[in-house]
Parts: sequence; C-alpha cells; structure tokens
Amino acid sequence: MPRFVLSAAAHLIANAIGLILANVLLPGFSIGFLGVVIVTLVFTVVSVVLLPIIRKVSEKKLPELLGGLSLVVTFAGLLITEMLVSDFTIGGIANLLAATLIVWLGALIAGVLLPKYLFPSLAKPKAHT
Repeated sequence: MPRFVLSAAAHLIANAIGLILANVLLPGFSIGFLGVVIVTLVFTVVSVVLLPIIRKVSEKKLPELLGGLSLVVTFAGLLITEMLVSDFTIGGIANLLAATLIVWLGALIAGVLLPKYLFPSLAKPKAHT
C-alpha cells in the first residue's frame, strides 16, 4: 500500500483517538455517535490545511509560535470543526483549552505508537530514489 495512504490512515486514527478521549473525559464536549467519523475527517482536513499556513505566518511574524505549532493547529482545528459540523459541541472555553491538550496528547501518543505497531512500514525511514 502506498506510504501516503498509510500515513493518512495513521493521522485519521490518531485524531479519532484524541477526539474520542476528549469526548469521554470532558463534560460538555460532545460528538454524536456517527459524528465521530465526520468530525475526525473534517478536523484532520482542517488541520492539514492549517499547518502550512500557520507555519508560514509563524516563521515570518511570530517565530515564538513555532514551538507550539501543533497545539495552535489543534486549537484552531477544533474551533473550525465545531463551526462546520452540527453534531459536534466543544462546550465552552475551558473545554476548548482542555480538549486542545487532550486531542493533541492523544494524537501524539497514537501517532508514535501506530507506526510502530499498526503500520510498521511507516516506522522505517523513507527510501530515497
């Protein structure tokens, strides 16, 4: 299977794990049963689109932001996803901040473990042609 397909699957699964963790741990944070798939897809697409934009702006205007780039992308991704998906509610600013950390941490841990155990070909370095 092509590496980019495995990588996309790993990102989707990692984000789904982070979102489900936030859903379980935070009162007021709500994703409908079938909405998990839609929220995960929208959140992942929004995050993939935002990452290079925020990175570019950060490099020029706010280089201090680069260290927390993933957290900023997760925060913005959650806000935008809530606006786009009706079956998704964050439940206030405290939940948004907590969810940012939970989703980021859950996706980070899953992103480290998934290539090692579920997609071992992603753990190998890319072959240069």
